[in-house]
Formats: sequence, C-alpha cells, structure tokens
Amino acid sequence: MNSIVTFPNRIPAVEFEERRFKVYTDKQLDKIEVIQNLPEDTLFEMKVVASVLPFRVNEYVMNELINWDKVPNDPIYQLVFPQKSMLKEEHFERMAELHRNGADKQEIQAVAKEIRDELNPHPAGQMEMNMPTLDGEVLDGVQHKYRETVLFFPAQGQTCHSYCTFCFRWAQFVGDKDLKMASTEAEKLHGYLKEHTEVSDLLVTGGDPMVMKTKHLVQYLEPLLQPEFDHIQTIRIGTKALTFWPYRFVTDKDSEELIDLFARLVDAGKHLAIMAHYNHWQEITTDIAEEAIRRIRATGAEIRAQGPLIKHVNDNADDWAKLWNKEVQLGIIPYYMFVERDTGAKNYFEVPLVEAFHIYREAIKQVSGLARTARGPSMSAGPGKVEVQGITEIHGEKVFVLRFIQARNPDWVQRPFFAKYSETATWLHELEPALGEEKFFFEDEYEQMKKGNG
Repeated sequence: MNSIVTFPNRIPAVEFEERRFKVYTDKQLDKIEVIQNLPEDTLFEMKVVASVLPFRVNEYVMNELINWDKVPNDPIYQLVFPQKSMLKEEHFERMAELHRNGADKQEIQAVAKEIRDELNPHPAGQMEMNMPTLDGEVLDGVQHKYRETVLFFPAQGQTCHSYCTFCFRWAQFVGDKDLKMASTEAEKLHGYLKEHTEVSDLLVTGGDPMVMKTKHLVQYLEPLLQPEFDHIQTIRIGTKALTFWPYRFVTDKDSEELIDLFARLVDAGKHLAIMAHYNHWQEITTDIAEEAIRRIRATGAEIRAQGPLIKHVNDNADDWAKLWNKEVQLGIIPYYMFVERDTGAKNYFEVPLVEAFHIYREAIKQVSGLARTARGPSMSAGPGKVEVQGITEIHGEKVFVLRFIQARNPDWVQRPFFAKYSETATWLHELEPALGEEKFFFEDEYEQMKKGNG
C-alpha cells in the first residue's frame, strides 16, 4: 500500500510506501530469520545476554541498516544485537549455566536481577539527587539536575523502536518497577513548571517519546503554549526514531498530526529542538531517513545530533567525521560526542579518555566550521557535564585539561581544572587531581549536595 502524506503550504507531497512496524524481543530470537544462519554458539550467547540486558529490534533496522556481510563487525549489528562480552565473564557463565540446565523463568529472572544490581543501573545520582518535589511530594518521572532544564519521562514513551546495546537507561526496559522512572501526570509536570520560572528548557525523554501516539504528546506539550509558560523557551525531544523508525514522521497513521504539532509549537514562538541520537553514518543512508529529517526541518524545528563514543561501533575518527559532515549536509547541528557512561555493559563499550580525546581531535580536524559545533568528549557525570579539552604539560607534569560544560552549581561552568594524565581512565571518578591538589575544586560542595540530595 502506498501512502501520500500532504502538509499544505509547508511540505510538498512525497510518496513513500507505508510500512508495518514489526519488532522482536528476546522472546522471539528464534523467529528472526536473518540470524538463523549465524553459528549456534552465537545464538546461544545472544539468548544468555538478552536474559540480563534488554533486547529489542525491528525489521527496518535489520533489513535496511545492517550490512549482514560484515557481521559481527557491522556497527549497527553491534548497536542492537547482544554480544557475549557485554557481560563480565563471571556473569555470563552464571547465566549460561542456568540456560544449559533448563532453569525455570523465575530462577533466571532472580539471577538476572542480582547481576543487574551490580551494573550501576542509575548512574550520576539520577535516582537520589535529581528528584524534584511539588507540594511536598516527589514527582515521579521528572528530573531537575541543572537549574535551567527539567527532564520529563512520559510513561507512554518508556520503550524504543529498537534498543541500543550501550544504552545508559537500559534499566528502564528490563521490566523491574523499582528501576523505572515514568509519569502519566501532565498536571503535576505543568504545576512544577509554573512554580519554577528559572526553568527555560523542557526535555521530553525516555525511552523514546516518539513511540507515543501524537495525542499523548499533545497532552503534555500543547498546554505550554499558554502565557503562564512563557518562561519555557525551548522544548527538546530526545529520540532515536530518526534512525530506528523514520516512518514515524512520514507514513505512520498520526505522522501528519505529529508534524503539525511541531509546526504549531514553532509558530507559537517556542524553540523546538529534536535531539537526535546518532552513533554512525550508516544510520542516515536511507531515503526514508532523509525524508523524515526534511519534514521535521520544514516545520521550523531544528535537529541536533548527539551520541557516545563507543567501542565496536564508532571508535575511530573517520566515522565521526563522515557522520558530522553528513549531518551538516542534511541541515542537522552536531551537538555532543559523549563518553560511554559507567553503567550496564560499559566493560564492552568504554574507551579510555585519552583515546576518546584523540579520536575527537582527529575527527574535528576533518570537518568544516559548521560541524565543529560538536562538543566533546563529554562525561555526563554526577557533578555535571565534564569535557576533556586537551592534554598538555604544566610544570613538567602531564595533565588532562577539563571543564564543566554544565554543572549542578552554575558557578562551576567553564572553570578549567586539571587531572593527572592516565592511559586507562575511562570516567571522572578514575581521575586524580593534578599539580599537587588533594581534591578537585568542586568535590567538597558536591559531597554536601549528595548529603542533602540536592
């Protein structure tokens, strides 16, 4: 069936074939035809890892984005399919033994929970320090870490069209209510925003808000056009749908309403930013992906691209340079290169900070000024977003030069500080102060914040 979607006076009619969304989870691994030719050991390893970490993939990703001739080294395959080394050896063997012995579902789930609890399911204090209150009650599904920005996790958007194997929010998707953050209460979100006029940015995140029906997104966002929300200048929507299901913006049944919502937000004076999660240039090589980008931009919304540097997927400068150049060509703004967070399968994906900096530098050298808007490598750590600005020598000591791009205390932002050079450190907590300092300048204040859950 062909579907022609027309948006008068805004987007010319373009014809694309309507596609049915079909998804597979760990329960349907044996139904995925394209992987049945893989070695039996590989299929068993997938089953074991998917018992612990979330797995979900759709047919578009498998058929259009993965080059199966390059498997297992294809980056999108690594991005969505479980690999044995994503679990530590002891964790893998413990779970594998259960499967070999035919353990029941309850026993497998119990062991999976024990393993997950060791994987730092909620990094950077997001369940202890970022939880705001309204009328003395904690707001579920809302986080307020930085003064200007509130994060909202709508319950209808707490899944994705496919799951990234590296995802730092993997704990949202494993069916454990104790690990979830979500809210269905639009009124409480709006009440909190009314009281906090220092907030200028609302980030709707997940999961992926683009799995929601447009009618739910309208419920959350349309009220922000009222005068009492004039302080909310920017609405950001974090999504991987431009990679995993671009049909959401083109031929899905409510795609026209979605594009119309974007246009109305922009026309009302809101700055609408689609925070697109891209990890590799292969993700924007299809006609439907380019059409989705074009339609969003035609509403006046901007698209900013961000994603982490991850081993086995994009740990080389050429791929980043090619990605950034392609984004600029399509009118997307390169925004962040993140460092893989200290959670989940980090042992498989993490890259030493020194290597991350060199990859970033070599990639930046290959692009024009319009692509040099990409900031990084940046760690979204407990105190804030810490950028590795360089490696240098001061008074004979080799050091990392660091700064806060964003911080819990705005006074920390843009203040340079130094850490001892390390070949192996992959995260902020593994770094030591340089130049004879006992602590980083923010540590005492940050410890006080943690005690006060601020």
